Amino acid sequence: MTSTTMITDSTPHQVPKSSLRWVVNDLFTIARRNLLTLVRIPISLVFAVIQPVMFVLLFRYVFGGAIPVPNGQYVNYLIPGILVQTTIFGAVGTAIGLAEDLQRGLIERFRALPMARMAVLGGRTIADLLRNVLVLVVITVVGVAVGFRPGGGIGPYIGASLLMLFFAFALSWGFAFVGLTAPNSETAQAMTFPIIFPMTFASSIFVPVSTMPSWLQPFARNQPVSQAADAVRGLMLGEPTGHAVWLTLLWGLGALVILAPLATTRYRRAA
Repeated sequence: MTSTTMITDSTPHQVPKSSLRWVVNDLFTIARRNLLTLVRIPISLVFAVIQPVMFVLLFRYVFGGAIPVPNGQYVNYLIPGILVQTTIFGAVGTAIGLAEDLQRGLIERFRALPMARMAVLGGRTIADLLRNVLVLVVITVVGVAVGFRPGGGIGPYIGASLLMLFFAFALSWGFAFVGLTAPNSETAQAMTFPIIFPMTFASSIFVPVSTMPSWLQPFARNQPVSQAADAVRGLMLGEPTGHAVWLTLLWGLGALVILAPLATTRYRRAA
C-alpha cells in the first residue's frame, strides 16, 4: 500500500511528455550527442572542411582564369557559390548519420525511450546546422585569404549566411528521409549523389548560367540552388538580387512543409 501511495503522489509532479520544455530538452540532448560525436571523431569534421577548401583552391587558381564573369573578379563570384555548395553538402550528413544510427539499432532504442518523437530528427538536423556554421566560418576565412572581398558589408553578409543556412536546414529534412530509407550509410551517401550533383553543378555556383548550353539554361537558372547562390552572392557583394532572396525563402519553406512530414512519417515506420 505504501509503494502504491508513493507512485500515485509522484505522478502529478512529472513533466508531461507533450510539454514544450520536454520537447526542447530532448531536441538539444540529441543535438548535443551528435555534436559530441564530431569532437570524439574529429576526422569527420576535418574532411567536411577539406573538401570545400580544395574546391576553392582548384577553381580559384586552376580554372578561375578561364571562366569569364560579369565583374571580372572570379574569386568574388566563386566564394559565395562555394559557401552555398558547402552548406548543402553539409546537410547530406543528416542522411549518413541517420543511416548509421538505424544500422546500429540506435533508432530502435530511441523509439523505446520516453522522449519526444521529433527529437531524433530535429536534434540531428540542428547538429548538422551548427556544424555548417563552423564550416561556413572556416571557408569565409579561406576565401578572404585567397582574395575574396565582399562589398555588401557585415549586415548583408550575415543575412546571406542565415539565408543559406536556412535553405540547407530545409533540405536536410529531405536527406533525413533518404537516411531512414537506406539500409546503411554507404547506400545513403550513394543515394544523395544523383540529387546533389545535378543541383549543384548545373547551377550558378561555379559559372554564370549564360555560359551554359541553351537547352540547359532554363533548368539551371530556375532551380533552387541557383536561386540560393544568386541571392547569397548578391547580398555578399552588394549587388541587386532581384527576386532571388524571396524565391530562396519560398523554396526553403516549401521544402520544410513537404519534407519534414515525410521524414517524420518515415521515422515512425523505421525498424
